[in-house]
Amino acid sequence: MTEPVLIAGGGPVGMMLACELGLAGVPVLVLERLAAPNERSRGMAVNSAVVELLAQRGLMESLAGDGFEFPRAHFAHIFLDPERLGTRHPYTFAVPHSKVELRLAQRAEALGVTIRRDAELVSLDQDARGVTAVVRAADGTEERVGGSYLVGCDGGDSAVRRLAGIGFPGVDSAFHGITGDIAVEGGDKLFELLGFHQHDAGFFTVAPAGPDLLRVTTGEFDREVAPDTPLTRDDLYAALERITGIGLDTGTARWLAHWYAPTRQAERYRAGRVLVAGDAAHVHFPLGGQALSTGLEDAVNLGWKLAAEVRGRAPEGLLDTYHAERHPVGARACRTTRAQMALMHPMDRVGPLRDVFTELVRLDEVNAYLVEMAGGLDVRYPFACPDGAAGAEPHPLLGTRLPDAPLVTGDGATSVYRLLHSGRGVLLDLSGAGAPPAPSGPGVRRRAEAAAGWSDRVAVAVAEPTDEIGAAALLLRPDGRVAWAVADAAADASPATALRTWFGAPTAS
Repeated sequence: MTEPVLIAGGGPVGMMLACELGLAGVPVLVLERLAAPNERSRGMAVNSAVVELLAQRGLMESLAGDGFEFPRAHFAHIFLDPERLGTRHPYTFAVPHSKVELRLAQRAEALGVTIRRDAELVSLDQDARGVTAVVRAADGTEERVGGSYLVGCDGGDSAVRRLAGIGFPGVDSAFHGITGDIAVEGGDKLFELLGFHQHDAGFFTVAPAGPDLLRVTTGEFDREVAPDTPLTRDDLYAALERITGIGLDTGTARWLAHWYAPTRQAERYRAGRVLVAGDAAHVHFPLGGQALSTGLEDAVNLGWKLAAEVRGRAPEGLLDTYHAERHPVGARACRTTRAQMALMHPMDRVGPLRDVFTELVRLDEVNAYLVEMAGGLDVRYPFACPDGAAGAEPHPLLGTRLPDAPLVTGDGATSVYRLLHSGRGVLLDLSGAGAPPAPSGPGVRRRAEAAAGWSDRVAVAVAEPTDEIGAAALLLRPDGRVAWAVADAAADASPATALRTWFGAPTAS
């Protein structure tokens, strides 16, 4: 029996990775040090990239009753207008991150994933055959657990990263934040402060968090407070008064937590059979949901590659593309969030620059650029141009994730993301095959025949052309990224090289 993949950390990133591996039929053991699921959440919204990633696996439906969609985005709390993009992309979705974690855990268990709580990883060893982790329970007892690989999704202070000897360089900014849920009665003065407010010393936000419950968050620059310092409602209101001069003494604190603004990134995302993802790989100022979207994309990028490796079907070097593709994305998230911090303090110096930015975002091109950056929608992997004509330019869709465009096949209506629900690759032919469900036409048949050897890993879908996708045929990796594309349905181009590159050798007939 195959040793399971061990995942340290049962937050959203760890659970997303567990779902991806479970979908591929790989045994998974999640080790979570908390004894019970986390019911509190610092994050209260997910950005467009997260919505797309969850929709690719049919997971957004389970979250529909936990939140709501709203067409807002921001860059350094300078508000943007996603509706002006004119392309099909989802909006930000307001939902506590704890709900995302819960729904992912439910899906993981349905896929056969084992989740062990009250299990803290305290040491690890690895060799060419696998990884052995020592896990400690709350009563102090320890157990050795074996696995084929170990992935650290255990947060910014990751034990996995430390034990694997992976460096975590970066900067720790002088910053302190408090976030809390305050129970109030109707008409409370806090309702007058709903929204986002920027001041010289920092900022604060007030937002609904439930019936008669408000989420209050403060952020102060040039202030340092130790993480183990006890917090009370008075501390939250003292921070609010330092920022605004407003004194309050209302409501009851249901939950309070510190938050900070370090910027750090793992030097490498892989050390032999140990890998890191999410906050274990990168931490940065949590603006616009970029921390969660970057982490979940790590999980979706890694999941199918690790599954192929465990099952012995990965082409040489596939697992190393995880670091090659995701490390630059993590580095960019660190840079862009630091840029946003620079636009927020000190206000007496950056105020004029914020005014200029506010004018610039009225330009459609600037608004679109920042919406896609803040929403995690602008990531494009630098793929080569396999099977293209000599000297041909790479297709503009290569390396991108398609929006969830509707499709019409011989079997009826579907969409791009419905085709990806199974976690397999998809050869999508849009050359106008019409009604028959079976491939028809010489180009369609040629491409379907080329993919026949990978039928256990890649599905073939034939659909009518659509103006929303600028290609006649595409190969989608399991993470939704375009790995091959042609613009002309009649082009004498085959996806065979791309199939070998990403899915390994074909199955012998």
